[in-house]
Amino acid sequence: MHIKVIFRVIGLLVMVFSLAFIPPLLVAIIYQDETINAFLYALLINIVGGFLMWFPFRGKKQELRIRDGFIITVLFWFVLGLFGSFPFMLTDFRSLSFTDALFESISGLTTTGATILSSIDTMPKSILFYRQQLQWLGGMGIIVLAVAIMPMLGVGGMQLYRAETPGPVKDSKLTPRIAETAKALWYIYASLTVLCALGFWLAGMTLFDAICHSFSTVAIGGFSTHDASIGFYDSYAIELICIAFMLISAINFGLHFFAWRNRSVLHYFKDPEVKFFLFILFCTISIAIIVLMLSTSYDWSLAVRFALFEAVSIATTTGFSTEDFSSWPGALPFLLVVTSFAGGCASSTGGGMKVIRILLILKQGFRELQRLVHPNAIIPVKLGGKAISERVISGVWGFFSAYLLVYVLLMIGLMSVGLDQLSAWSAVAATLNNLGPGLGQVSSNFSAISDPAKWILCFSMLLGRLEVFTLLVLFTPMFWKR
Repeated sequence: MHIKVIFRVIGLLVMVFSLAFIPPLLVAIIYQDETINAFLYALLINIVGGFLMWFPFRGKKQELRIRDGFIITVLFWFVLGLFGSFPFMLTDFRSLSFTDALFESISGLTTTGATILSSIDTMPKSILFYRQQLQWLGGMGIIVLAVAIMPMLGVGGMQLYRAETPGPVKDSKLTPRIAETAKALWYIYASLTVLCALGFWLAGMTLFDAICHSFSTVAIGGFSTHDASIGFYDSYAIELICIAFMLISAINFGLHFFAWRNRSVLHYFKDPEVKFFLFILFCTISIAIIVLMLSTSYDWSLAVRFALFEAVSIATTTGFSTEDFSSWPGALPFLLVVTSFAGGCASSTGGGMKVIRILLILKQGFRELQRLVHPNAIIPVKLGGKAISERVISGVWGFFSAYLLVYVLLMIGLMSVGLDQLSAWSAVAATLNNLGPGLGQVSSNFSAISDPAKWILCFSMLLGRLEVFTLLVLFTPMFWKR
């Protein structure tokens, strides 16, 4: 393990991250916010902090090993959350404690969208922009961006990519070189953001709101510049544009790359994960419409409108809202939160366990039923007509087991520090799935819960963003053995 190289890389990445304070600083200058000094100080702290980590080891240039990649990935997300919290602590608009500032920062970077803030409409424009920008940077993963510039820094990046990239198989690349892969993903990501912002602006948002909401929509984040979220605009057009880009962003970005390169969209309809993802959405939307029409005062048009938006928003783990779904009748709020466990597709900006894993678990379960009838038969699990290796199936089951175990432990932890069962259950779902909104005490925001609960949920957000194993592996004795 190359400790000196790890510090060198972390220092470089923190200094690169300091550039993220320049856009909100410019916004503060344009709108004459009282946050100009806060962003200047935060910029200085990041540059100095990164320099102090980098300078003593600036001459250490060695190829990173896989274990180094895991450590850098985990450390960087935590360190980034720490350094990203300074603007929230240094501004005078709201007296945020260190815990609250860190919670807001990690929530933004992990694209969770859980917030401790209220009266968002009255907040300075620079802080609003900064929150949205945090989600945009975290959406595709700052590690992937860093990998794109690693060759210039003299550090190999494949180990970081494997540690960061989600999905059951982590070694696939869109292009022969890892830097080209990262750049290709970012070109697509940036292009979708521009198109989304343009759509919002043409549909009636101000230019500022259009840019901010495009950041959190493409990132599957859920932060908004208004307390009422997307419901603030009461616009069918804005909601439809938001739904379209939430769906696009929740689909595997590798498929977007192939669509761009081959000028074709046919492969979307052939992909088993996409078909299963759309099937989940169709079922959820249909149930929500029926329940709302039968159990509420909504007419059919409003039932369809609210059910469609909320189902897509929750199922993709975005977390935008047009209505308070937590107050909907019966088991509907519970059902919507459950859909977030599947989340988006692999290699998308969505959270959750990923649709591909749920699909493989179901196929494996069906195979076991077949084996009860034909115990000697050799029945492979197939995906798209191709047999999936037993190692991948085993890995998916291992992930599923770890996910559920972590979920139970986090829920017990929250209940032990004062949350009721419903609030604890939904708070873990909202953070581990990187969803954002919950039920009970955390239906509107997370400000009412205790500091120990917020620290538990910060850990939960990092677990969800790093897909559990990347973080948990650091707690195993075998990882630290030579």
